[in-house]
Amino acid sequence: MTKAFRRRRWDDDDPSPFLSDAAAFAAGDLFAPPDDADLPQGARWSSYADADQRGPTPAPDWLVVDGDALDHERGILKTGKEAEVHLLERIAPDGSACLLAVKRYRSREQRLFHRDAGYLEGRRVRRSREMRAMANRTSIGLDIIAAQWAVAEFAALGRLWELGLPVPYPVQRDGTDLTIEFVGDGDGTAAPRLAQVRPRRAELDGLWHDLWSSLTAMAEAGYTHGDLSAYNLLVHDEHVWLIDLPQIVDVVGNPQGPVFLRRDVANVATWFAARGLPLDADQLSADLLDRALGR
Repeated sequence: MTKAFRRRRWDDDDPSPFLSDAAAFAAGDLFAPPDDADLPQGARWSSYADADQRGPTPAPDWLVVDGDALDHERGILKTGKEAEVHLLERIAPDGSACLLAVKRYRSREQRLFHRDAGYLEGRRVRRSREMRAMANRTSIGLDIIAAQWAVAEFAALGRLWELGLPVPYPVQRDGTDLTIEFVGDGDGTAAPRLAQVRPRRAELDGLWHDLWSSLTAMAEAGYTHGDLSAYNLLVHDEHVWLIDLPQIVDVVGNPQGPVFLRRDVANVATWFAARGLPLDADQLSADLLDRALGR
């Protein structure tokens, strides 16, 4: 495919790298928007440069950040009450490529944010009008809640990734769409959830040790997952990955933080105990709470 233009790229030395069409022509810049009709079916230009937010820097070496890259939809990985997760392949003109997962929160009419009141206690917006809209579940309030979920999850992934925890790298956020690292094989096969694996006894010990390391690191940073279960954990390359973090809880800032922490521990401890690894959920919770409170 021959392109009659070159897309603008972000230049850190240019304080205003993106101009409106009118401003561009006024400045004598012949830049023209891309003609999507020239793209392969199902492809679009990478939105990385124009994203509302991008992940921690420097970006991982595997990530394609070329402004001329194309994004190809490769199908749906998961559907849920609040969001769908799609597989995306980003391919640069030089042939380099990466697989990404795009989590798209459902529209206002489709989504169902269950049990959100407790999670939102630790999150406040500045305007009382917006708080009332959220509390009353008006159409605007639901949009604000959805935006908070997306922003909170993107921020949580960034913090935990920088701490070295096994979470997908957050690539970019566009509104309520999150593009993150795909956890799985190069052929697009997603890593199984912990609930799907059937580990032998020795493997079970390793999985628990891996998960406990993550839980202690999160607690020491002041957080708990908030909705942890064997369905919100992936197993890839013999490691446990944390996913689905829109409801991450500040154990100290949220009045119900200790409750969420104990529930997280009870959920995973029950799963491991049912497969032959007995765990004392109460003692584990107490240990994590002490770490979160700095005791």
